[in-house]
Amino acid sequence: MRATLVSLLVLLAQPVQLTPAQAVATQPVTWHPCARIRAACNHVGFVRKGTKSGRDIMLDCIRPIMTKTPQRKQATKALPQIDPLIVAACRGRNPYFGKSGRAKSQPNLQSTTKPSST
Repeated sequence: MRATLVSLLVLLAQPVQLTPAQAVATQPVTWHPCARIRAACNHVGFVRKGTKSGRDIMLDCIRPIMTKTPQRKQATKALPQIDPLIVAACRGRNPYFGKSGRAKSQPNLQSTTKPSST
């Protein structure tokens, strides 16, 4: 029993060796296009809840990039250079990324009147 316990402790003390396939599987996905846009905005200094300071990540960076509109006048940082292919890929994966609020639903075209009780 004592030898087994010592063997187990020695085994646990060894550094973990990952195979290349395991190493790749544990790496975070780095190419999600919308994540790259957000990371570029963070990198140049845009932050969450930075509306008052003119450096809000969504309002002053992501939205102008995704909607191809100018920044608001209060913006204090320049937009990062983003490859148009990344923007197009992000739009393809998440058409609502950078737009205000939740995903817009189509209006219900059916009548909402109640049936009459005759």
